[in-house]
Amino acid sequence: MSEKLKWGIMGCANIAQRAVIPGLHLSELNEAAAIASRDGDKAQRTAEELNIGTAYDSYEALLADPSIDVIYIPLPNHMHKEWAIRAAEAGKHILCEKPLALNAHEAAEMAEAADKAGVLLSEAFMYRYHPRYEQIKDLIASGAIGDVRGIRSAFTFNNPNDSANVRFRKDWGGGSIYDVGCYPINAARLLLGQEPEAVTVNAFFSPQHDDVDMMASGLIEFGGNVSLTFDCGMWAAFRNPLEVLGTDGIIEVPSAFVTPTEDSGHIYLTTGGERRKIEVPYVNAYTEQADSMARSITNGTRLTFPTSDAISNMKVIDACLLSARERTRVTL
Repeated sequence: MSEKLKWGIMGCANIAQRAVIPGLHLSELNEAAAIASRDGDKAQRTAEELNIGTAYDSYEALLADPSIDVIYIPLPNHMHKEWAIRAAEAGKHILCEKPLALNAHEAAEMAEAADKAGVLLSEAFMYRYHPRYEQIKDLIASGAIGDVRGIRSAFTFNNPNDSANVRFRKDWGGGSIYDVGCYPINAARLLLGQEPEAVTVNAFFSPQHDDVDMMASGLIEFGGNVSLTFDCGMWAAFRNPLEVLGTDGIIEVPSAFVTPTEDSGHIYLTTGGERRKIEVPYVNAYTEQADSMARSITNGTRLTFPTSDAISNMKVIDACLLSARERTRVTL
């Protein structure tokens, strides 16, 4: 590529400032070129702090900038559909934070708009661009742990006192299943290469947090009598492990979805009673995510993870939320 793709950041969300924009700065294929906020002063301050060339005081102005190739959307979940569709209609490619939408129907509408406009729409599950997930898939395919019997995973953090947090707004798509439960669900689908057949979820809906699910535990049933057991929460100690259990061994990923340090990406393989570390070189998953999208845009090729995958993931999330609310098993 002779020139980097220019990215416009729609909003000054924490995830954009601490992770995605720094990841873009490390990229050889992409550039964080502009940022927009409805608070123009905030946009300007953020642009100066994060070395972004242009600041806009509206999302509309960002979309009207002809130099911008890709829009990154880290807005609250209920705003994803509107602004992804508007970005597509403006001819921009889109990286939209997870979950892609509030439900599978919205996700399908977003995908249709992107297809109609001839742009790419990708869901921002950065973890899956880390090379260790290809290693894990290869270990499973090679029979290193025998037949897969189940997957266990969790993603929890403790932030109940942040009363203004968008995650605690029910009508904005708040709750732990939307925010972090989506990761174990996505990972199980990725590693097993199939879609679930049924889900059962129990959740703690907190009256002091607008009745969103502050903690949830679930069973996701796949074919071949294999299941994902998971929990997620926003009012619990931090952790994000993943374990693949086989007849002859175990694959452990102690920090499955975030890799903040140089040694946090390592995985562990237990076979024959021996547990050994498989060292994985440090990479920035946010950079890898952006670079993968850039290659698809530049080469005119299919996304590594097409938008249809995001729609499928939303169908599972929809079922989990329904199961939790109605206290029942939901078939897909």
